[in-house]
Amino acid sequence: MDLILKNAHIPQGDRKVLTNILVDQGTIVGFVNSIDHLQADNVIDVQEKLVVPGCIDPHTHFMDPGFTHRETFATGSMSAAAGGLTAHIDMPCCSKPSVRDGESFQKKLAPIKDQAYIDYCFWGGMTGEDVREGWLDNVWPQVEEGVVAFKVYMTPSVPTFPKVTDAEMLEIFHKVAETGLPVGVHAENFDLCDFYTEKLKNEGRLDSPAWAEARNSLAEKVAIQLIISFAEATGARVHVVHMSTKEGVELVREAKKRGVQVTSETCPHYLMLNAEEAMTKFGTFAKIAPPLREKEDNVIHWEALEDGTIDFVGTDHAPYEIATEKKAPDSDVWNSFPGIPGVETMVPILVSEGLNKGRLSLSRFVEVTSRNAAIHYGIYPKKGAIEIGSDADFTIIDLEREYKIDQEKTYSMAKYNPLHDLELKGKPVQTIVRGKLVYDEDNGGIVGDAGYGEYVKRQSTQELDRTLKY
Repeated sequence: MDLILKNAHIPQGDRKVLTNILVDQGTIVGFVNSIDHLQADNVIDVQEKLVVPGCIDPHTHFMDPGFTHRETFATGSMSAAAGGLTAHIDMPCCSKPSVRDGESFQKKLAPIKDQAYIDYCFWGGMTGEDVREGWLDNVWPQVEEGVVAFKVYMTPSVPTFPKVTDAEMLEIFHKVAETGLPVGVHAENFDLCDFYTEKLKNEGRLDSPAWAEARNSLAEKVAIQLIISFAEATGARVHVVHMSTKEGVELVREAKKRGVQVTSETCPHYLMLNAEEAMTKFGTFAKIAPPLREKEDNVIHWEALEDGTIDFVGTDHAPYEIATEKKAPDSDVWNSFPGIPGVETMVPILVSEGLNKGRLSLSRFVEVTSRNAAIHYGIYPKKGAIEIGSDADFTIIDLEREYKIDQEKTYSMAKYNPLHDLELKGKPVQTIVRGKLVYDEDNGGIVGDAGYGEYVKRQSTQELDRTLKY
């Protein structure tokens, strides 16, 4: 065999079982109690640490090609590997060109495929312009390229990825429903956000929490109500990306009870931070869209993550350059760029504040960090499983490791993080992708090679069970 992962505690439901994992040609080929008389090119003794299916970030903006002053695919994937991620799914918008057809897909893939340290998938994209210009059939070349879902924005993104009106979004839902793939929506009502942003600007508000006040929870609530209604009308599989409000949680929960094909994700910052404290302390370095909310929203999101209302966690990793985009000399809370890095801290937060504190059971931790995203985006059980025949992707976690988040020591080019100085217990210490060690906390950090990470096409069309736990 190529690799034996020795003394591994793997999840069996909510139990941990000690075993030795056998890997050959990048896939799992067996489990044995003893490795006596077995030979392998490499043996890694993980010393009874927790070994879970390689964790997946289903929502990243690695900014490459086109915005490499913010992040490159290399630095983003190194940061992800250091955070215990073995794969990520990159969004279509924050690159030049934005992915909206087969040609733009290839133009994005070509310059980044030799940079990746971990595996990756792509979202496809649809915009209001695609509806207006009669380009809706551009979904099909993207489907052929293996994209896992389609993204639309109800509020403006980058100039090459126009937002949708309500009617344009309905047309896109009809078209994407034909593909069987999910359509992910940035769910904020544009008119409300735009009106109250201008109102508070005209009142002279420059305090950082004003950003959250302008894009208030009602803007997300009415947006989610609309996309659920459109999902019911069209049969489209709608996915609420980066859900931030308690109102959103309740809407998704009730829609699932009715059998609507709706799923949702949240981000670590919506579990951990509130707008008043974080934006007062960190200013524009805590500016994101949707904005941070209140402490009650944090509590309700943890509960929704455990009970199945929220299906999994993504980072919305969106790094910006500090000197020109986050803290430029003429910048303020209104014109600085909204986005924060996150791939290096997602899994540590879910280990420390979720698994170790009892907010998440072991089985649920595996679901929200790996299994559910893999199923939802059609790459399971190649990814998201520790099963014979699955890719040998492992996140190895030291449940007792204590440390502080240090924004200066991350691999990302963006040396800022509103979670800076947060004390955690439990940390990914080794990351293995298809049987190869790419990150080793105690022996050099990044030990993998640029270009080892592979593009993973959608393997099949799968749907998550709509199961709520009471």
